[in-house]
Amino acid sequence: MNVLIDKLKEVMASVLPITFIVLILHFTISPLDPTMLYAFLLGSVLIIAGLTIFLFGIDQGIEPVGHSIGSILSLSKSFAIFITVSLILGFFISYAEPDLHILAGQVNDVTSGQFGKTLMVVVVSVGIGVMMTLGMLRILKGVRLQYIFAGAYGLILILSLYSSADFMAIAFDASGATTGAITVPFMLTLAGGISSMKKDSKAGEIDSFGLVGISSTGAILGVLTAGLFIGVDKLQGSLPDQAFVEGASILEIYGSRLPTIAKEALISLLPIIAVYFIFQIFFFKHKKGKVFDITRGMIITLVGLVVFLLGVNGGFMAVGREVGIRLASMDTYLPALFVALLLGLTTVLAEPAVHVLTHQVEDVTGGSVKRSLVLLFLSVAVGLSIFMSALRIIVPGLELWMYLLPGFGLAVILSFFVPDLFVGMAFDAGGVASGPMTATFSLAFVQGIAATVPNADIVADGFGMISIVAMMPIVAVEILGALYQAKTRKASASKNTK
Repeated sequence: MNVLIDKLKEVMASVLPITFIVLILHFTISPLDPTMLYAFLLGSVLIIAGLTIFLFGIDQGIEPVGHSIGSILSLSKSFAIFITVSLILGFFISYAEPDLHILAGQVNDVTSGQFGKTLMVVVVSVGIGVMMTLGMLRILKGVRLQYIFAGAYGLILILSLYSSADFMAIAFDASGATTGAITVPFMLTLAGGISSMKKDSKAGEIDSFGLVGISSTGAILGVLTAGLFIGVDKLQGSLPDQAFVEGASILEIYGSRLPTIAKEALISLLPIIAVYFIFQIFFFKHKKGKVFDITRGMIITLVGLVVFLLGVNGGFMAVGREVGIRLASMDTYLPALFVALLLGLTTVLAEPAVHVLTHQVEDVTGGSVKRSLVLLFLSVAVGLSIFMSALRIIVPGLELWMYLLPGFGLAVILSFFVPDLFVGMAFDAGGVASGPMTATFSLAFVQGIAATVPNADIVADGFGMISIVAMMPIVAVEILGALYQAKTRKASASKNTK
């Protein structure tokens, strides 16, 4: 019960800031239709309840499976088996990620099915499976992270030269969205399970980070490759019609969506459930009590996922778009830019996984880098990310690549000059910072701005925000790593002179 209460507090801290921002805007400069407001408030309650139950289920059912599979794979003497299992696991983990399904649904709706939801989920999951396997092989072989990231982003740069701005924006967004509530804990426990088998404990600690960052590049590669084969030069887009939300009752809004959401949630989780029972029969041999606990955890995860997605689709994202539209329709764009900055500053501070990361940084640096400083860096980084996304839409000629090329280029260059431990944590931080609130409300808010600003493109400009949110924390944590390294060297030099 205490664990559940802790999860509830974490989720409330993540959702309530957005709820308060919307209420303040509603009672001041951006009043909403009553039905839409009530649907949003109910959606907020459902998201809090659903995400709490979902995260509790992850702890009970998904994470223990990830750690057990990681330990078993590390003992496998057959690379063929290791690679095959890793590819399958990576695909299914990504396929079950709710943030990916939310983003894919938005892409499908905005592009009117030109880049369908199922196709996007599949190509992203294939990319994740391939790069996660590469990341796990890296841990086994002890290859430095810097070389993997340099190679992956070099390939991404080459593919980007042949891709349209539409697919590039969607591809980089996918990299942030796919590292969510299922993917991150599963991959971290998977990496931990493999790393813990190493004899060198220090090397194992370093290698336990970075798998999330490596895997996320697979999402970019998957979408960019798919864009080349689809052969569509320009995706035509428009925001989905919200008339149903405004004209229907609350019961109709949520009741009509429940069957579809429940079916999709079950389909997305079934592969992971099947993988567990296959491993249980042939490898784990867990006792009945543990099988029962893990099964119960997976059922709890499913229930939480359904409730969470119902809240997101029932009114939460619709209000995000509406607020973006109304603020961008004002005489000045300053309110839209201010709210964009505020969304970034508040949501990342409330992201549960961010607090886990800040504690890790403080622990591994022996307190030299305080978690308060890490929080400040991440908060400013994500606040600037969403602000930069809104600014890109408003200012003509400011394109996504102008952010991503120097940003990720700097991240790769810095990786060769900061401690290896910070490299893994930095690239993992990109996935950690782009959580459920970023993939839902913040992205919908930016799309609302893109739909309103004259000459803005709803696809090329409406997507791309998550990619900036995923990029900025990487640079921020690496800068912290450089400061830590400088501080350590200064202390060492001072000690030697005495």
